Amino acid sequence: MKDIQIPVGFIPLVDAAPLIVAQEMGFAAEERLSLELRRAPSWSSIRDMLRYGRVDAAHMLSPVPVAGALGLGGAGAPLCALSVLSVNGHTIGVSADLAERIRDQGHDFGFDDARAAGQALIAAAGGPLRVGVPFPFSMHAELVYYWLSSLGMAVQRDVTIHTVPPPLMADAMRSGEIDAFCVGEPWGSQAVETGVATLLLPGAAIWAFAPEKVLAARTDWAETETDLVGRLIRAVWRAGAWLARPESRTLAAEILSRPAYLDLPADLLERALSGRLVISGRGEERSVARFLEFHHGAANFPWRSQAEWIGTRMALRHGLDPVQAGRAARAVFRSDLYRAALARVSPALPGASSKVEGSLERDTHVASQSGKLILCRDTFFDGRFFEPASD
Repeated sequence: MKDIQIPVGFIPLVDAAPLIVAQEMGFAAEERLSLELRRAPSWSSIRDMLRYGRVDAAHMLSPVPVAGALGLGGAGAPLCALSVLSVNGHTIGVSADLAERIRDQGHDFGFDDARAAGQALIAAAGGPLRVGVPFPFSMHAELVYYWLSSLGMAVQRDVTIHTVPPPLMADAMRSGEIDAFCVGEPWGSQAVETGVATLLLPGAAIWAFAPEKVLAARTDWAETETDLVGRLIRAVWRAGAWLARPESRTLAAEILSRPAYLDLPADLLERALSGRLVISGRGEERSVARFLEFHHGAANFPWRSQAEWIGTRMALRHGLDPVQAGRAARAVFRSDLYRAALARVSPALPGASSKVEGSLERDTHVASQSGKLILCRDTFFDGRFFEPASD
């Protein structure tokens, strides 16, 4: 029987790896699928490719399907998240001039203290900040808003978000368009390599286990093509498990470096896969545990509580009812389809589809449908919890 071809969109980022690896390493073929991977130049283009049927599934920013459910981000077919492709993986960088002023504040760029780094940034900026993010509806934007507002900055007045496609982030900083950025790897590291930025913080220092990218699909397609959806979820899940093995990193970096995918040096890409980053032109290095997670700790599970957190944050910023927004957001993360797809694989799946976000101060054993599951530390830097609505 011939493999069924599924057109899938992606942006050239390290966290597109589960889709690329699923195709290149044969995990899709195991499910009798062939992924026709289509590289897109921006998140708006990939969203529209998906909404209007030019692709069936896509590597997508986790807040984009939520924004659509809240009536934000334009018209088009409703989208849903079939699974989480990656957790974390973003870096916050500042311009060379701003980095020197931050050093003058006495900050050591320790890369693990979001409170100290944010306070030094606010003091060094001395006023409004222009921050580049890949898309207005992104975890990058949500983390920046959450981080700076928690430190007392009036973000609605003093933070201007600029939308910059990831490969152009270094150019935007070089031209003086932005003072800082939050972007997925390897584009933060690329900005360091070109001498225009110093990395201040990983996104994981703000929220230790933030859902970064999802496997998105049109809701009507997902609910009609349930067999294909199940096969796709399983293929990508197996790819994530392979990527999570340390011995896979070198080959994964080589695959991603190919011209059809990221077209960048493999050693640059391996930094994100290993969590060992060069943060400045001085050659300073930092190592970040779980800088980018593809599998462990139920990383691929589409938690409704995470969607609700995103929806609530967006609602507060856009003047929407947060309770209604949270309810709409929860429906977008399809834990039901994910459970059905992996039933035959029998991994340890969470017993519930929501949890208190930010409550785990360390990796924790929890009950699951098939024994015990370890959930990873998921704290917010300011110690807050997010209590979701009951299932």
